[in-house]
Amino acid sequence: MATILIVDDTPENLAVLTCLLSPLHHVRAVNSGQQALQAAASEPRPDLILLDVMMPEMDGYEVLRHLHANPTTNAIPVIFVTASDSSDDEEQGLTLGAVDYITKPIRPAVVIARVQAHLALKASRDLLQRTLDEEIDRRMADNLRIQEVSIHALARLAEIRDPETGNHLRRTRDYVRTLASELSSHPRFAGFLTKQNIDVLVMSAPLHDIGKVCIDNRILRKPGPLTPDEWDEMKTHSEKGYRALDQAATMAEKPIDFLSMAKDIAHYHHEKWDGSGYPEGLAGDAIPIPARLMALADVFDALINRRIYKGAFSVGEALQIIRDGRGSHFDPDMVDAFFARQDEFLAIAARHAGSEAGPAITPTT
Repeated sequence: MATILIVDDTPENLAVLTCLLSPLHHVRAVNSGQQALQAAASEPRPDLILLDVMMPEMDGYEVLRHLHANPTTNAIPVIFVTASDSSDDEEQGLTLGAVDYITKPIRPAVVIARVQAHLALKASRDLLQRTLDEEIDRRMADNLRIQEVSIHALARLAEIRDPETGNHLRRTRDYVRTLASELSSHPRFAGFLTKQNIDVLVMSAPLHDIGKVCIDNRILRKPGPLTPDEWDEMKTHSEKGYRALDQAATMAEKPIDFLSMAKDIAHYHHEKWDGSGYPEGLAGDAIPIPARLMALADVFDALINRRIYKGAFSVGEALQIIRDGRGSHFDPDMVDAFFARQDEFLAIAARHAGSEAGPAITPTT
């Protein structure tokens, strides 16, 4: 049954309307404007309000203004019920947003017909809104899946060029999620690390090394130390990854959150807190937060896994290197967050361990 709220300061009018409508609907009755506002905002929320115009303290027009100003009540249809048959009063009520205007003395058949008509209109409007909301949710979910597939396809390019990259992408993605979650309540990061931004950050993380697609295999797969010239070439992967993502972003009709964050990650994840990193030598808070998170995740993973050019460090050695990098390589608060979730990092390393894992990392099933 629909819920009808009747508002009238005259007990006789309340009784008449309640008697008329209660066989068909759930009726709530109040005798003042203030009580009407409280009742409209409480459960069960009315589907329709029959509102007297001429009441002491707060008249019907003022009640309607308050109803429309409140997000929880502004969609409830209101029918004015009044003894005034002035066309100016009726025009004023409709102008303020009332859906109908009934004059007293009421005619039962007219009241019932108009109440039924406006309840049917509200039901249709509510159904349309639910349908639109569901369609929006479906399309947003479809867009999210398309974005995820696109990211994985791009990241796969780097994985094909560098076989060690696949599990590295999975591990660093989960490291970043863990680190961001730990820092989400920290005063320095809470404003940025919202749930939505963390989701976008995690989605963007696998693209951090996309620029390696542009690096010659001779350098990318060299089984030993790089020469200075080769190292200079390797360092260009951050700039090249940024440019590729920036070009993709400029081709989009509207800004795409994950590309904006992916650009920062690709470009700056080799910057260091003390300004000694590359490509621009940024320092401290000038380094975007997503890049600072990825910097720690990337280094930790590189330490505990074998690479074609080096062996794996023990977990103890890797943890000490991270600790020693606090305030020089890494944001100090991020290092503290890392050690607060150290066990979770090691669990992620084991869960996504590949052939490159160091001997202290045991794959889990």
